[in-house]
Amino acid sequence: MTPPPESRWVLRYEGFDPAAEALRESLCALGNGRFATRAAAPESRADGVHYPGTYAAGVVDRRVDHAAGRTVANESIVNLPDWQSLTLRIEDGDWLDLGALTVSGYVQELDLRRGVLARRFVVEDPAGRRTRVAQRRLVSMADPLLAALECTVVAENWSGRLTARSGLDGRVTNCGVARYRGLSGQHLLVEESTSGSGLLGLVVRTVQSRLRVGLAARHRVLLDGVEQAPDRRTTDQEGTAAEDLAVDLAPGRVLTVQKVVALCTSRDRAIGEPGEAALQEVRRAPDLDALLARHVRAWAHLWRRCDVEIDGPPRTSLVVRLHVFHLLQTVSAHSVDLDVGIPARGLHGEAYRGHVFWDEVFVLPFLVLRLPAVARAMLLYRWRRLPQARAAARAAGSRGAMYPWQSGSTGREESQTVHLNPRSGRWLPDNSALQRHIGLAVAYNTWRYHEATGDLDFLVDHGAEMILDIAACWADLATYDPVDDRYDICGVMGPDEYHDALPDRAEPGLDDNAYTNVMAAWTLIRALDSVELLPAGRRGELLDGLGIGEQDLQRWEHVSRRLRLCWHADGILSQFRGYEELAEFDWAGYRQRYGDISRLDRILEAEGDSPNRYKLSKQADVLMLFHLLTADEFYAVLDRLGYPHDRTTIPRTVAYYLDRTSHGSTLSRVVHAWVLARSDRAQAWDYFLEALESDVDDVQGGTTGEGIHLGAMAGTLDLLQRGFTGLQTRDDTLGFDPYLPEALTGMRFRLRYRDHPEVEVAITHQTLTVGGGGPGLPLLPLRVRDDAYRVDPRGTLEVRLRRRRAERS
Repeated sequence: MTPPPESRWVLRYEGFDPAAEALRESLCALGNGRFATRAAAPESRADGVHYPGTYAAGVVDRRVDHAAGRTVANESIVNLPDWQSLTLRIEDGDWLDLGALTVSGYVQELDLRRGVLARRFVVEDPAGRRTRVAQRRLVSMADPLLAALECTVVAENWSGRLTARSGLDGRVTNCGVARYRGLSGQHLLVEESTSGSGLLGLVVRTVQSRLRVGLAARHRVLLDGVEQAPDRRTTDQEGTAAEDLAVDLAPGRVLTVQKVVALCTSRDRAIGEPGEAALQEVRRAPDLDALLARHVRAWAHLWRRCDVEIDGPPRTSLVVRLHVFHLLQTVSAHSVDLDVGIPARGLHGEAYRGHVFWDEVFVLPFLVLRLPAVARAMLLYRWRRLPQARAAARAAGSRGAMYPWQSGSTGREESQTVHLNPRSGRWLPDNSALQRHIGLAVAYNTWRYHEATGDLDFLVDHGAEMILDIAACWADLATYDPVDDRYDICGVMGPDEYHDALPDRAEPGLDDNAYTNVMAAWTLIRALDSVELLPAGRRGELLDGLGIGEQDLQRWEHVSRRLRLCWHADGILSQFRGYEELAEFDWAGYRQRYGDISRLDRILEAEGDSPNRYKLSKQADVLMLFHLLTADEFYAVLDRLGYPHDRTTIPRTVAYYLDRTSHGSTLSRVVHAWVLARSDRAQAWDYFLEALESDVDDVQGGTTGEGIHLGAMAGTLDLLQRGFTGLQTRDDTLGFDPYLPEALTGMRFRLRYRDHPEVEVAITHQTLTVGGGGPGLPLLPLRVRDDAYRVDPRGTLEVRLRRRRAERS
């Protein structure tokens, strides 16, 4: 049989593979920005192969445990009742279990264009009875409280009674991450389960946060397309609401069970009590076909805005769209009113406990240029948590705001104080909360949002307050050295994460981390710019409210010009003070001994050693500067700080750190591809492909099954839209400076820039074509490399791209 052609829209798996089930469950998860559900088999429970999981944005719970002699409080996203639960049996036989049956023709397909997951297989039981099963399911992008599952059964060679047991299963715990299983995973209490009048209802409450979640389900049963009245029997299973639906089947007859479900939480607006609200929603929900049609239309509108179409192998195009798909399932228009941030592992699993890190620095550029209202809502999540950030700054002895490395519901620091090294089995101090640069990422995202959208109201009402408070914190953290006339920032960790102290220092923290100091200088400059942009009345009001006076602004000006950067003797920008004295690492020897050395921190600790002793990095640190800042911006900061440089400063620094990175994070290859996009397009494309495949291939050996890596997924999209195209939104102009890799012969996408809601962009190696978006709009200011244009929105502009002499393939 000829295999189906490779699709650019359908992620397809053939054959039931228990070892790959966790990965498939994450990659085929369905969501709408409000809640998401893993693609676990509907007949399954958590059993080491399958892991049913449904997670609602912002529904979290905190439990207290004792580990390594310490009391540890962890706030976690909560695994909610399994709404998909549906299984089958013939007569009084066993319930469906693919592990105990002969399975053939197994296919699982995720249709990205339509947002529908399908599953088909044939099972044969020990009595020789063959049954064909087909299922499809969705989490509605049009009706964000609703989801649906359809199961179609054909008896191929038998007659008898088939029973479908469908339920809402509240017997779930958080146990999807192996290293957390020694800690509390019970987050739900079942308050109420109901059945009757063809409806199921279940109400649960989180243990500590006391959030209530209501689910309701209704069923429709059809035989050969004609609605039936099956024999119904309510089951008596504690912690569930379930019923059995029984129908007599004959060979060739087609039985279809349709299940429509509503999920409501006490965090939702205008719903009242969640249990009753869920029942009301499911009563008035359309039938599955109408629900599906609305859902598919909603996805069509999203794809019109957000598709990134590339010329190249179908596999590459498919995975790019898979990344768009999961980004939009994690944060969408349905997230805007929820007061939630961007969880690093999506709504797809329990890794990182659903916490919000700095991944928004990779995610927001894509959203800002397509769904600015969603990006704005993600920034408002940070603005609403300014009180906690201010309290953290005061605790550290400074004014302003200090955002936490890991954030949750309240904005307090959620980073662990100890972590388990699975290689050694030891619990170790966790100093990752010293990654104070998270505040710099918040300021960066806020300013870039303003540049791309021109949303002055946001800057006036919210954004400037965040930028100024973050700047105030960094100005206070900087200590003055009168001998060198330089400011130092001490006791932090950089993005690298492998180094949390110098080898001879007992106290954690590093001094003068280059990434931190450069971005602190950049943030102070943007704070001063923000003050100038504010209307006079608002300026005085905000400065007074924040306690910022003229002397403070003068000090910011001085700090922004005199922060210290450390340099190696050969002119390489040093990752932090003392880095040059560290030992070189035996990369070849460790690769030979261990093979995969991406997590050198765990390997070295298990050997009784520490990465603090060596010139190595988990991921980009200094190189992150060249991801966030253009060359001109970076050199402008160096000029302001008074450090000499030439046009080889960046490429020499890039080459130095490329050779000293283990890529222990999925974000690392994204950044490396970015910084090579101008100097070595072939290697940049290779890094891009490695980053693109990191979740699909589960390169970290099982971590994708615990939840996708949203920052890496979004980072690959940003590489396409900005890294390879040179897209910029500075100076009130949409700018392009394309350098497509040879393997990328063309790409097309739409974006929103300020007053232009649909700018169409097509790029090849020879031309850049920009369409202004339609009549009635102002001229679009455009810069292509060094040339300025104004695009008439009623037409398109095609610019021939001159190949630069220094370009390398």
